[in-house]
Amino acid sequence: MPLIVFYTFFLVFSVIHDSTSCLLHLLLLAELFVHSSSHPTHSSPLCGTFRSMIHQVDKLTSLPKKLHDLTDDGDLFEGVENRLDSLPKMQHTAAHFNSLKVNESLSQLFEFSQSFRLHVEWLKTAKENFSLSSQSAEDASSHLLQLSNLVNASLSQMEEEVPQSPSPSLPVASTAFDVLQFSVEISKRLQVFCDWSKRILLLLQRLSHCHKH
Repeated sequence: MPLIVFYTFFLVFSVIHDSTSCLLHLLLLAELFVHSSSHPTHSSPLCGTFRSMIHQVDKLTSLPKKLHDLTDDGDLFEGVENRLDSLPKMQHTAAHFNSLKVNESLSQLFEFSQSFRLHVEWLKTAKENFSLSSQSAEDASSHLLQLSNLVNASLSQMEEEVPQSPSPSLPVASTAFDVLQFSVEISKRLQVFCDWSKRILLLLQRLSHCHKH
């Protein structure tokens, strides 16, 4: 029988004549209740930053399709060989998501967001070289920069080393059609990155015991 239950029965069925002794027993019982009750889990100081990161990812999610402005989501290029091997590749296996660690996941998120920003900046320049609209690329670059800055700040707060981002080796966009093809390729991979990032950040919130708002 649990100690608290035994003690309750003891108080109920014992005849206690001395009021001082009765008060002492009641105080001891109250102490048992306090220590046996579950205490709330403290949330991580990173919780607010996680919310800001998710906000940036949500803003970014609406932009990939605007990079190419095609109505068919780029199906015209289905089967065409991808030429941007330097774009990040995300893992979507259950084993990967089930083994998340906050520091490792944030480091990976920083590397990916920085890599995509460099690719989008390159695409922006390529679009401008052919007098194509580059506003969507500029907007995407801005949100990727804000996301990577937030991750950088979180890693610094955790006293974790911020990974270095090597400059990718990018091909030359020699025609407007090249730019369109690269736009579609970056668009599709950026959409995958947004989905992956949102899932990672929601899981990190749960691991960090963040309260939902």
